[in-house]
Amino acid sequence: MEREQAELEAPGLDRPGTVIRYGHFGRPVLVFPSEQGRAWDYENNGMVDAVSDLIGAGRVKLYCVDSYDHVSWSDRSIQLEDRARRHELYESWIVNQVVPAIGADSPGVSDIITTGCSLGAFHALNFAFKRADLFPVAICQSGNYDASSWHAWGERGDATYFNNPADYLPNLSGEHLDYLRGRLFIVLTVGQGDWETNPTGSLPSARATDKVLTEKGIPHELDMWGYDVAHDWPWWRQQLAHQLPRFC
Repeated sequence: MEREQAELEAPGLDRPGTVIRYGHFGRPVLVFPSEQGRAWDYENNGMVDAVSDLIGAGRVKLYCVDSYDHVSWSDRSIQLEDRARRHELYESWIVNQVVPAIGADSPGVSDIITTGCSLGAFHALNFAFKRADLFPVAICQSGNYDASSWHAWGERGDATYFNNPADYLPNLSGEHLDYLRGRLFIVLTVGQGDWETNPTGSLPSARATDKVLTEKGIPHELDMWGYDVAHDWPWWRQQLAHQLPRFC
């Protein structure tokens, strides 16, 4: 399988960011790692092998990126508003460095899919809603889409609001909502087993997000797996192999 790794400058963040591309042709898929993860985690946990048939057939190219959660959402020493401001530096890196690199590597190909597991699912959803022009499909696996539930403290302002789907989704309206209805498709995949069902877990968040998306008329699917399906890589591999072929 063709594999290429690059380091891209990440202004304002503490290190350059790694991007690893798997595949030679096909629809680009931007992969966010789980919490505080690195670009190689997807491969190391068997996710690349899980869709190797699609990669080998030239249907998809995976672009796995680093997270910077350690200086943003996962840094409990700072208040939530400051975490959100730091996340905006990551957003800038993705939009201004990673997306152009994908465009250069896959000329003529547009409409990038986003995906990720756990906190990576939050990123996949948030980027799709904020930049639907770039990312019209998000496959979100076992995510919690409310940053205020992540050991949050301190006053909240615009940075939190505009980067927290649980805050801004209920207030979508007007022409922008009409645009999203015609542009986006969201998949919320979640299990009903271990580590998915606690009060701040993925299942309650997926159900709450499904409810809002239904009320707003935004095309989506709540893909709930069984009571044995845990918040873990073996299940995420199966879920990705089930969902990704639909979009490439």
